[in-house]
Formats: sequence, structure tokens, C-alpha cells
Amino acid sequence: MAKKVKSVYTENWLPVKGIQNGMIYVGGNQKVTGVKITPKNIFILDQASQDNILISLKNFYNTIDYEFWLVVADRPVDISVYQAELQLLYNDAPNAAIRKLIMQDIRKANTFIRNNVVDTEYYLLFKDESVEILEKRIRMMISGLASCGLNASKVSNGDLRIVLENFLNGGNNTEFGVVMPV
Repeated sequence: MAKKVKSVYTENWLPVKGIQNGMIYVGGNQKVTGVKITPKNIFILDQASQDNILISLKNFYNTIDYEFWLVVADRPVDISVYQAELQLLYNDAPNAAIRKLIMQDIRKANTFIRNNVVDTEYYLLFKDESVEILEKRIRMMISGLASCGLNASKVSNGDLRIVLENFLNGGNNTEFGVVMPV
């Protein structure tokens, strides 16, 4: 009897075959896709508005008659372009008072970078074999969430990569360098 070797590589046991057209292709002809929900802080609204949104969400969730996953993923924030613009403004500032204000913003941006600031993103994902069914579910979710006062859009390939990276790496960024021969 041959001994079964357990693979230490994730790609050998995870059924992801590829990511294309906003879908994760997995084993058994299944495809995973969904919607990305734009975050909204409802707790800054008055109590009646909060209650209306929560009731709408409860009603929306009760209309979903198939398995879905609510996924929360952190995405690193890249503010390097913003920092470069601040530096240009600082260099062109007409007086010391304006330079001082811009320098405060530069310091605050540096604090964000040192503390690894992330954007939290929310996804509703689901799977099926039929692309038509998946597209219909996406449209239904986008319109259902809009009726709750939330904006949603179909997930992109990049969104799905972030979700997988968060799942596989426990939310840690992977930054691989170039491997040099010795």
C-alpha cells in the first residue's frame, strides 16, 4: 500500500484553479463571486435612520435563499501618492505658516504608514456552476443593498485576491523579494 504524502503547499489542497472575470474558479466546475459593499458608518445617523437601515438589512438577508458568506477583509492603504503631493505643496508653499500646516499633514501621513493603516472591506460571496445564476444573484444583491441605503458593486479580480490573501495569510501582507542564486 502506497503511503499518501500530505502536501505542505496550500495550492495543492485549496481548490482554486484561477481568478477571471470577477470569479474564483474552483474544483467541480464551481465558481465563487459576489459583491463588495462600500462601508457606511450608520452610527453617526439619528436613531430612526439607524433602525430603518437595520430593519432593511434584516429583510434583505431574509430574501437570500442560497448559501453565502459575509467576508470582512483588510486591505493595506497606499498613501504614497498623497505624500508625494504634500511634499510638492510643501516645496511650493509661499510662506512659513502654510509650510507648517502642510508639515503637520506629512507627519500625520507618516504616522499612518508606521501603524500599517488598513481599509476594512465587506463582501458577500456565493458559489454556483452557472454564470447566469451568479450574475442574477449579483444584480439582486446590488439592488437589495441599494434599497438598504448601501452601495455595492461586483467584485473584481483584485478584490478576490485580497480576500484569498487575507484567508490564506491570516491578514498578513506577503511581500516576497527577488530570490537570488547563491
